[in-house]
Amino acid sequence: MIDYLSDNLWQIWAVMAVLCLIVELSTGGFFIICFAVGSLAAMVASFLGGLYLQLGVFVAFSAISIFLVRPFALRYLHREESHRKSNADALIGAVGTVSSRIEAGGYGRVAIGGDDWKAESEGSVSIPVGTRVRVVGRESVIIKVIIDV
Repeated sequence: MIDYLSDNLWQIWAVMAVLCLIVELSTGGFFIICFAVGSLAAMVASFLGGLYLQLGVFVAFSAISIFLVRPFALRYLHREESHRKSNADALIGAVGTVSSRIEAGGYGRVAIGGDDWKAESEGSVSIPVGTRVRVVGRESVIIKVIIDV
């Protein structure tokens, strides 16, 4: 069995490449795929030389993939994410319903997507319960709202 494997190391490299691709599909960080690239390069090298050449090619191609190819792939595939709003910034523009009366110059509560936020009205006007409002800004955990038309 060992003689067969040593004569057909390309099969081990191919299995390793497939396993790395499967793991990459479950993680999605474009890190493990670099080892799949190294495995494929080592598989090609197995037809040209011995084990040390294959290991060297595996290490070299994996490192090149990690340090040179991965940053470009991440930047290309996630180019829209730098403009994507998250957390509280994603609330701006959202529409909610007043759950506790917002007093003029004071605070109330607004329900947005299952969460209840402390809110104040833009322009210091009172807003009764049940009114649809739109978020126009935020300061810390307090959102500023206007009546949605």
